[in-house]
Amino acid sequence: MERECNSFKKYFAEMIGTMTLVLFGCGVAVYTGASLVPTALAFGLSLIAMSFVIGQVSGCHLNPAVSLALFINKRLSFKDLIGYMVAQFIGATVACLELMLIFGMDQSYGANVMQPAITAVHSDAVSIVVAIVAEVIMTFVFVVSLLGVTAKTENKGFIGVVCGLTLTLVHLLGIGVTGTSVNPARSLFPAFFAGGEALRQSWIFVVGPFVGAILAALCFKILDNTPKHEVESRMSA
Repeated sequence: MERECNSFKKYFAEMIGTMTLVLFGCGVAVYTGASLVPTALAFGLSLIAMSFVIGQVSGCHLNPAVSLALFINKRLSFKDLIGYMVAQFIGATVACLELMLIFGMDQSYGANVMQPAITAVHSDAVSIVVAIVAEVIMTFVFVVSLLGVTAKTENKGFIGVVCGLTLTLVHLLGIGVTGTSVNPARSLFPAFFAGGEALRQSWIFVVGPFVGAILAALCFKILDNTPKHEVESRMSA
């Protein structure tokens, strides 16, 4: 019973955290017309804030790609992987409903689309490749940074700040290319609510982040020099 209660707390925390990330990140994107610095800061600061609120409960993933990477690196069970993903998708859906109440129904809800600047330079086929490659690279950088900073217990006090600033960093590059996803939950449900081109392109912002996360997890297996006893302790936590 206690274990089930703890699992519920973790999943509930992920739902609340993801709702906050999508609400404030996408909300600022809608309000400012996806202005570069405010939107990047909104996502990064949301992650920092939530890391201090729910980090001790669930680890503050707020992102199915992050959860997948931690599962590959044996820091998350398969049961929790599914539970986290479901909670994250529910949180993103609730955030979109809140955005609908705030901004009305005729909005983009901060959904990701390939940006006009890219389309103007390349053909549609190349634009899709550019968008996917950009999402893979940005997610790789974000996830491998997260895996690195969370690998050492002495980094505990800095995890939220490092992850939040890294998320801000990738947004500063990616907003002009794809709007920056690096998070399938952040992209998929705003696209459903926005419809149109955002929904047609939504697969890009699912495939790219998941591929980037898988590559980051595999790469970190090579880079990780954590002593064996710490790895075993981390896996049993």
